[in-house]
Amino acid sequence: FFLELSDRASLPAESTGATLSPLPMPDEPEAAAPAGEAGLSKNEQKRRAKQEAQAKAKAEKAAAKAAADAAKPKPAAAAQEEEEEEQDPTKYFENRLTFVNGVKEKGANPYPHKFQTSMQLPDYVAKYESIGSGEMSADGGVGLAGRIATKRAGGKGLVFFDVVGDGAKVQVFASADKFSDYAGLEKDEKAARFSALMSTLKRGDIVGVRGTPGKTKRGELSLFPTEMLLLTPCLHMLPKVPPGSSGLADKETRYRQRYLDLIMNPTTRSTFITRTRAINFLRRFLDMHGFLEVETPMMNAIPGGATARPFITKHNDLNLDMYMRIAPELYLKMLVVGGLDRVYEIGRLFRNEGMDLTHNPEFTTCEFYWAYADYEDLIKFTEELLSQMVLNICGGYKVKLHLEAKLGEPAKELEIDFTPPFRRIPMISGLEEKLGVKIPLPLESDETNAFLKGLCAEHGVECKPPLTTYRLLDKLVGEFLESQCLHPTFITDHPKIMSPLAKDHRSKPGLTERFELFANYHEMCNAYTELNDPVEQRARFAAQAKDKAAGDDEAMFVDDGFITALEYGLPPTAGWGMGIDRLCMLLTDNESIKEVLLFPAMRPVGMAADFNPDCQ
Repeated sequence: FFLELSDRASLPAESTGATLSPLPMPDEPEAAAPAGEAGLSKNEQKRRAKQEAQAKAKAEKAAAKAAADAAKPKPAAAAQEEEEEEQDPTKYFENRLTFVNGVKEKGANPYPHKFQTSMQLPDYVAKYESIGSGEMSADGGVGLAGRIATKRAGGKGLVFFDVVGDGAKVQVFASADKFSDYAGLEKDEKAARFSALMSTLKRGDIVGVRGTPGKTKRGELSLFPTEMLLLTPCLHMLPKVPPGSSGLADKETRYRQRYLDLIMNPTTRSTFITRTRAINFLRRFLDMHGFLEVETPMMNAIPGGATARPFITKHNDLNLDMYMRIAPELYLKMLVVGGLDRVYEIGRLFRNEGMDLTHNPEFTTCEFYWAYADYEDLIKFTEELLSQMVLNICGGYKVKLHLEAKLGEPAKELEIDFTPPFRRIPMISGLEEKLGVKIPLPLESDETNAFLKGLCAEHGVECKPPLTTYRLLDKLVGEFLESQCLHPTFITDHPKIMSPLAKDHRSKPGLTERFELFANYHEMCNAYTELNDPVEQRARFAAQAKDKAAGDDEAMFVDDGFITALEYGLPPTAGWGMGIDRLCMLLTDNESIKEVLLFPAMRPVGMAADFNPDCQ
């Protein structure tokens, strides 16, 4: 009986309490046909009437037994567990803290230094899963450790635990008769000591268990312990999972207390394992192609390498304002000048901009620089890298995204195809074709700026000041070109005014050899043939300074040190950068960047969403 009862571990915690749940009522039998109906013989009518009477008697007997079971008093341990689970969380915390302090006062240590484990839980499952139902392994003294996910009383001297760790679960079948410390004790004393030990172990506690592997009669892999030890008490009550829910659902709690999210939701663990796999694949791919991984400064005297608003910090010893890096680009190109022909860096960037579903103020990128290559080489390299990564992680070239239902709209499923080659859209000609216009040249002229302002007004595209040509074009591209990029798509050949570090296009005046890769309508990669003419680079920086003077906080600073490096000679080079967070959103089927960051940026508790209405 107890062996069979242990297999109730697969049921929800609410249905596996200290007493057996009432038996389910059998389905209502079909009514017997009236006499003579459908030509039934009298014998058949009698047989059916007898069958109906038997079913009714059986149902009444089952109902009576269920009522009697429900009326029975629950075992003390089970009743206490249920009472504690219903306590106010503050009261629960106070009780647990009192327990811990009581253990300390007795000279014991509620936080032992070590528990010798034999293996991790996934290894245990893999090693002993082949044991037959109702059989025990010859191995004894196997030590496991993990967190108690569920606890269920199974009668006097018997308690079941589900212990989890490293993404695996093992049932612990704790019986007073098996504990070595209780050998030779009288029955009542053994039961009392066992009950006292079990009462100290709560849901959420981390425990060490030593015993014999085996399976219950119904095939539940378990550990039958001879020893259990509390390693770390959980002082707070774990959240209760509502019926029908798979785990902790409240997003505020999940993001602010990621450790709790990981405890309660196995899918969160899977998300971050996939993230690590993606980064490892990227690193191996670049290493295999002869790239050298390097590290560059996180704090810069001049924030260069991208158009973005930086964070400012203070270097006390130098009495100098410093900027958290917005890109490692300029340092990496200096290394190429020094003869490191293929370099890359995977690391954090910091941009003092908005927070939304696809933006976080600090984020992870990979940038690499490849001497003697151009942006055509980068396009082929990107197609190979991303298609092989998706194939390796997802098992195919296609990724499915499940979008949450919005007000008045059903949930949607999108399929994104990373099969190479990817589509290409030239930026200016693509915009002209989409809008049915011809954009005046040169793009730097006041006439073009006025024309783009008119286009934005005509099509209802909002652009916040300053209304530079760069910003106007960026908004129009976002509205009319990026909106076409569900599947991986290269938007190519950006204007010079939007690309201060990219080399002039060899056949299209006013444009550069640059591309951005978009997928699921969001930017994934940015790459170009690098500008290596120091005179032209200084002129580009000067144009950026003009935009900054006009109020564009995201325009670049002039970096004289970088120009000096270019004067020593940067070989023909191609540069590439990719946001890892957005890539992981695709690979893990998530709409929000917060789901793929272990500790995303959050507003302080209590701060209104419109605390800073000028924040962009």
